[in-house]
Amino acid sequence: MDKAFDDQAMAPRPLWRRLLWGMAGLLSLGLGILGIFLPLLPTTPFVLLAAFCFSRSSRRCEAWLLGHPRFGPMIHDWRAYRAIPWRAKQLAWVMMALGSALGAWRLPLAWCWVPAACCLAVGLWMWSLPTRERLKAG
Repeated sequence: MDKAFDDQAMAPRPLWRRLLWGMAGLLSLGLGILGIFLPLLPTTPFVLLAAFCFSRSSRRCEAWLLGHPRFGPMIHDWRAYRAIPWRAKQLAWVMMALGSALGAWRLPLAWCWVPAACCLAVGLWMWSLPTRERLKAG
């Protein structure tokens, strides 16, 4: 982890600011979990945002998230390499494509392009990031 990030993240903050960061972290984590089931909501960016917020609010919540078997490795890869796993990229593109198609089918003609435009922007940003493959044991 970047030393400057660590020093800045763990600097003492007033209680009201830590509470706001904590609420933002919980909201982000909730949206990330919803993103597992809803096609238009990407999980990875919300989980990374939750880790960022928890790093500014609660060492315990951050430690829990870093130790989580599904979310922890993704956060470690992001912090160490600014990389997203290949599988997460693939799944995000498939889910965003499905969600965009559903939006194009269900939304009025004036708005049917909005989900596709948002998903395309997120997808291109995600595609531009490095890919980190987990090393397989054995």
